[in-house]
Amino acid sequence: MSYIYDILLAFSMTYAKTAAFTDEQQQLARIAKALAHPARVAIIQLLASKQTCISGDIAAELPLSRTTVFQHLQELKALDLIRGEIDGLTVCYCLNTDLLRQVQQQFTAFFLEATANPACGPDTTCAC
Repeated sequence: MSYIYDILLAFSMTYAKTAAFTDEQQQLARIAKALAHPARVAIIQLLASKQTCISGDIAAELPLSRTTVFQHLQELKALDLIRGEIDGLTVCYCLNTDLLRQVQQQFTAFFLEATANPACGPDTTCAC
């Protein structure tokens, strides 16, 4: 019984901790986590370089197996960073540029705020 209680307690603590952050902070964290894998960055760069939807074998463009590429596509699609339309036996993938622009603005605002008052730098001492 203690084991189940520990799991429920851990879940509620995790939920409570996440709920303490704004929706924007949570979204930035989810996007950052998705972009933390080089394969996902490569997929987004590939789709951006084509400037159109790609149908067919994206795995042929990357040094990864089809299964691995599919898993990364699913991660990106789950966050709506990319979209996929089924057309017969193929899926046409493209970037959700509206969401990517929104994320760009959020990250820009985040980094501008974080660097507005440089407290420490390589040539300065920390004010701690």
